[in-house]
Amino acid sequence: MAVSKDYQAYVEELLAPLGAVQCKRMFGGAGMFYRDLMFALIADDVLHFKVSDSTRADYEAAGAAPFTYETKNGTRGLDSYWRVPDEVLENEDEIVAWGRKAIDVALAAA
Repeated sequence: MAVSKDYQAYVEELLAPLGAVQCKRMFGGAGMFYRDLMFALIADDVLHFKVSDSTRADYEAAGAAPFTYETKNGTRGLDSYWRVPDEVLENEDEIVAWGRKAIDVALAAA
């Protein structure tokens, strides 16, 4: 679940318009936080946003999948974080809009 410094810097730059976003390394990956609330995670240089029942359909429609990781007992998943589609990452306006939705999900869950 490594995160390269270059990818972390790339994500921080993409999400800078959201305001007070901080990246914290954890468990070999990194969490993205807004006001101390985690709204995204980075693992293996892949960005995942926090989702809810109201936003999950956007990810499904884009062909995205939930975050998964390997353990010695097989593959595990975390259905509350989904991979950000490549076409969203490549569009400055879209990544900010999807990031705001992920922050809203984190705020609602708090």
